[in-house]
Amino acid sequence: MTVSSFQVADRIIGPDAEPFVIAEMSGNHNGSKERALEIVREAARCGVDCLKFQTYTADTMTLDSSGEDFVIADGKSLWDRRRLHDLYAEAHTPWEWHAELFAEAAKFGVLAFSTPFDDTAVDFLDGLGVPMFKIASFEMTHLPLIARVARTGKPMIMSTGMASVEEIEEALATARGAGARDIVLLKCTSQYPADASDANLLTIPDMQARFGVQVGLSDHTLGTGVAVAAVVRGATVVEKHFTLDRKDGGVDSAFSLEPWEMRLLKEETVRAWRSGGQVRYGGTENEANSRRFRQSVYPSRDIAPGEVFSRENLKICRPGLSLAPRHFEALLGKPARRAIGFGERLTEADL
Repeated sequence: MTVSSFQVADRIIGPDAEPFVIAEMSGNHNGSKERALEIVREAARCGVDCLKFQTYTADTMTLDSSGEDFVIADGKSLWDRRRLHDLYAEAHTPWEWHAELFAEAAKFGVLAFSTPFDDTAVDFLDGLGVPMFKIASFEMTHLPLIARVARTGKPMIMSTGMASVEEIEEALATARGAGARDIVLLKCTSQYPADASDANLLTIPDMQARFGVQVGLSDHTLGTGVAVAAVVRGATVVEKHFTLDRKDGGVDSAFSLEPWEMRLLKEETVRAWRSGGQVRYGGTENEANSRRFRQSVYPSRDIAPGEVFSRENLKICRPGLSLAPRHFEALLGKPARRAIGFGERLTEADL
């Protein structure tokens, strides 16, 4: 199923455009505005299309509680044993930074937008003129937030994460019912970091057909391979977390790309997109010169008129500029109609 492209500022997002690559800063600024600004500048140098932030405070995200429900205790995540309020206090991007970060991105010709987690963040971001909004995977069931974002009339990107088919359908119906028209779903594995075996990229074309929207990838795996493979499966958007150097630490650094990897991601996703092409057999114009490296039938010595063609005076060899090998058996035992020199091309008239 072919889904419609749409425009965000001066960028086209869709199957007829290069993959839209989003660098997610999240909490990798480590509490430093100057580091955040450098992340913006470095991401721009890597050629990304867009910078994405997250807009919340610890108090808009959760309760300042040490109760069991408010402490991560799964024994697996990067944030095990952390209080939610403490984690979000450390990871949040101060709202007073946003305007400067957006302006810095614009200075380098890169779009910038954010993920809100409550109505106050939606209003704040809309006031800053963001070109679109992102719904995080854990908020796919937050229908009031989805409706609030949709009412802005701006494009929406929604990560599906653990959402079931029914939950995705409900989220889409809510967004469309509130006025959203341009929507991209991102296949997402809500594990940090995620294992490639859990990516299940075959879901991407199924999502396109099932939901009738563009589908991309929010990727928490290590490296760039899964993202490149997603583009081959039809992903139009790729989102990856980004940091200056994983050794600097940070709440998301373990599964974030460094600059050299982000440059590679941009280059290889574009290359993967270009490789899709169209259904075609018989070679391209650029392959035309390679036809000479096929084999064809040539005289292996001078042949007199009337002399019978045989395995002693014909040879199948390179280049492929004479009669095709399929004619070899038909020639054997037939008399030559003309004098043919060693290595001279045969023609259809010699059959």
